[in-house]
Amino acid sequence: MGKKRVAETEKKPDAALAEAPKTKAAKRRLDQGTLYVLASFNNTKVMLADTRGNAIAHTSSGALGFTGAKKGTPFAAAKAAEILAEKAEALGVKAVDVVVKGIGAGRESAIRGFVSRGVQIRSIVDRTPVPHNGPKRRKPRRV
Repeated sequence: MGKKRVAETEKKPDAALAEAPKTKAAKRRLDQGTLYVLASFNNTKVMLADTRGNAIAHTSSGALGFTGAKKGTPFAAAKAAEILAEKAEALGVKAVDVVVKGIGAGRESAIRGFVSRGVQIRSIVDRTPVPHNGPKRRKPRRV
């Protein structure tokens, strides 16, 4: 196992400089951004990005503590969007373009939850993938 060592730390002479104010300041300021909503049957994920597509903040229903079938509910999606809207307010976001993907129950309620915090929506685009023909079907079973 070896010897246990005790690390000694030296104290700084100026204690006032050591304790800086612990306020959470926004790292960057945004006027507008893009809100991505991915709504599946099992979960709803919301992400805020800048206009170039770089992710700024994100959350999901599962990250808020909803488990199992409750993650896919509209209520959980609205709560996730409200949490993200609070982060957006701290960054100074005033208007967003919304990109929706998926066919889950939380599609519309996530957008409504985001709007309820006072962020303006400029446009809504649906980018749900739609199969044009899909993979080849199974051959019929011979009995």
